[in-house]
Amino acid sequence: MSKAMNKKILVVEDDDAIRDMILFSMRRAGYIVLEATSCQHARVQIVDHLPDLILLDWMLPDTSGVEFARALARDEMTRNIPIVMLTARATEDDKVRGLDSGIDDYMTKPFSARELLARLRAVLRRTAPEGNTEEVRAGDLSLNLASHRVMVGNQPVDLGPTEYRMLKFFLTHQDRVYSRSQLLDHVWGGGVYVEERTVDVHVLRLRKALTPFGCAGFIQTVRGAGYRFSGEAAH
Repeated sequence: MSKAMNKKILVVEDDDAIRDMILFSMRRAGYIVLEATSCQHARVQIVDHLPDLILLDWMLPDTSGVEFARALARDEMTRNIPIVMLTARATEDDKVRGLDSGIDDYMTKPFSARELLARLRAVLRRTAPEGNTEEVRAGDLSLNLASHRVMVGNQPVDLGPTEYRMLKFFLTHQDRVYSRSQLLDHVWGGGVYVEERTVDVHVLRLRKALTPFGCAGFIQTVRGAGYRFSGEAAH
């Protein structure tokens, strides 16, 4: 149960009765549950919350679940999020088509809540990264995802909420350049309007907080492109 508490599941289902049944069962099992009724709504939820698993209906009002799964598999931010497809399609060809789109498992309607929860647990176990998933780090800098504590060695680092979210994103997406607009989407969320220069202000604050610990150099400015976080940086 405690492991379930830390897992965010996005349920993308436009049938109210089925969605309500799934939400009730998953919340009772201890999961943090997000919901969406279309692929467009799901994209906003993904940008804002970055779920640990997506439960995706095949037939949706704007885009098919199969096409949406393919799009998620092409995006670096979402390609590693496991997907379980829900569908009334039961033929072998349909199952092959779904699995070929990049999904991790397949459930045919109707299904029991007990079976669904068992499948979700199995997929989460199978797709969990190796090692300690509660902590991300670069050099001596570490961030505990459960306690939200940031440390350099044995010394705590005091960060504001935005700087914490920014550092968490950087630590989980190292060695790639992100533009200011991409950082706005990932750190502030897709539904919030913030000027791009605000990113620079918070990067400056994060660097200032990390400077006493010799870790400010992890955050690199890439002229004309944005920012990169690299744990291999000289500091």
